[in-house]
Amino acid sequence: MNDGRPMHSQLRKGERQGLSGIVAKGWEPARVLRRALILRALDQGQNLSQVARNLGVVRKTVRAVARRNEAGGLELALYEKPRPGKQRALNAAQGQRIVAMVCGPPRQGWARWTVRLIAEEAVKRRLARRVGRETIRVLLQSHDLKPWRGKKLVYRGAE
Repeated sequence: MNDGRPMHSQLRKGERQGLSGIVAKGWEPARVLRRALILRALDQGQNLSQVARNLGVVRKTVRAVARRNEAGGLELALYEKPRPGKQRALNAAQGQRIVAMVCGPPRQGWARWTVRLIAEEAVKRRLARRVGRETIRVLLQSHDLKPWRGKKLVYRGAE
């Protein structure tokens, strides 16, 4: 495909209105907005190089968005398919059980919970088959728990 030649990415009236709405609202992620602007510029007859230069992207990006629009329509061109990602180390029930464990006293011989101790104890109590320190740290952070800190109690003096 010659980059000086305009790509034919003609949009239907409803698609043009949808793109205008997306751009005007600005609520979409930056990638979606950029793709909408690319499609709008191509619809107005600009060539790959002009669109790439005006929007600060490479020609390959413009070409890819145009091809996705031709192949699957506006929805495929604007939005990405969900990515599978890595499976979560703990499900919700396991996380709740670990948080409940941390809210109680630490095992015998320990003054307070540490991230390492929580990970070991969760496996020992069969709350999770395998769990790492980072998983425990993120779990505690999401619940705003800091069990390694000592309890700070302030008693009012007898007056």
